[in-house]
Amino acid sequence: MVKLKKIFMDFYFSEKGSTLIEIALYIALVVIVCIAVVTALGDKLQGVFQKIVDSL
Repeated sequence: MVKLKKIFMDFYFSEKGSTLIEIALYIALVVIVCIAVVTALGDKLQGVFQKIVDSL
């Protein structure tokens, strides 16, 4: 029983899981920022590309 408790406590206080969660949160933040930038600049970018296509 003591060995099982030690295994559980080692797993509970392990930092591997928290590091994975932190990385996932950073990735989610980057994705949200990218979506916000594309949404905000979408019309302007479409105009720029349309000018390029028209000039060809």
